[in-house]
Amino acid sequence: MKKLEENKVFKKIPKFKSELEESKFWQRVDSTEYVDWDKAERWIFPNLKLTSSPITIRIPDSILNRVKVKAHRMDMPYQTLMKQFIYQGLES
Repeated sequence: MKKLEENKVFKKIPKFKSELEESKFWQRVDSTEYVDWDKAERWIFPNLKLTSSPITIRIPDSILNRVKVKAHRMDMPYQTLMKQFIYQGLES
């Protein structure tokens, strides 16, 4: 484990002309040279909505019908249930 430097001098964060310019900057530099992450505050954004993209996927009718029946029993849209299945599959 590295010993933290007590009086580390951080580089100045430049002014950016656009979000794209800023995004490219942070992708190529080491942020620890610009930000003291030990003093960073943790923030929560409870109303932040994730962006989503519509997709097309081919599923056999029999599977789709089973999902729709299960979703109906759970009183939820079948697309929501399918998203839950995908998320659970990624977590396992």
